[in-house]
Amino acid sequence: MDRKVLIKQLFDKNRESFAGFPNKRQAEEFINGLFHLLFTPYHGCYANENEVEIAFEKLEIEFIHLLEATIASDEERDQLRLRFFHKLPELYHHCLKDAEAILQFDPAAFSLEEILITYPGFFATAVYRIAHWLWELNVPVLPRLFTEFAHRQTGIDIHPGAEIGEAFAIDHGTGIVIGETTVIGNSVKIYQGVTLGALNVAKSNANKKRHPTIQDHVVIYSGATILGGDTVVGSNSIIGGNVWLTYSVPAHSVVYQLSEVKIRDKNPFPEPINFSI
Repeated sequence: MDRKVLIKQLFDKNRESFAGFPNKRQAEEFINGLFHLLFTPYHGCYANENEVEIAFEKLEIEFIHLLEATIASDEERDQLRLRFFHKLPELYHHCLKDAEAILQFDPAAFSLEEILITYPGFFATAVYRIAHWLWELNVPVLPRLFTEFAHRQTGIDIHPGAEIGEAFAIDHGTGIVIGETTVIGNSVKIYQGVTLGALNVAKSNANKKRHPTIQDHVVIYSGATILGGDTVVGSNSIIGGNVWLTYSVPAHSVVYQLSEVKIRDKNPFPEPINFSI
């Protein structure tokens, strides 16, 4: 095939297929810029409050541009802009509670500022909270672009449709997956490699609750997998590392994987049946 023909086909396909989608690069620049304006404004970047106000106004214009691909009405776009930015102070304080929870739980954290600047779990959670508000406003596509940007940056995959309560703490975070219909209560702490997923991924279950409910004050340690829309982890429970859980457990439960230790002696050590290289 001639390269010029291929280029034309690709251009036509992109123009037709993705005409109703926001610009991905612009969406990523917007959410990254909003995060840094809210939580990590660099020292000396803004001389006074007026310059901060100008920065917010610039973001509002960018937000309107992002909505143009999916929302035709100027009036509707402006209403969404007003509702979104009106909610920001509340979202900001929710996120600060998340950062304070991390500071309380993590002995390696020495200040709130350190968490805001360096912790990937906080970044992913803050982006999720912003995206979740857009999800509740029924804004198409954009919430997923925001959370997938955070996913790529941190390795933490939180669907914007999940419901997460206050003081949510992610420690380390790499490899965490939180599915669309997950419900998480207040003061929950999750370590790296945790999956809150579905037992069945059939398309026919798209409108059903497929992911677990985690009640208040639960700690889930690294590598744990909790599956199923009917699975409820009761409040104040501890889920140990590498646990595979597909059924509900009551409040104050401790669920853990029992490791078996065998001490070698002079006799030949039996070959394990699951040995592989």
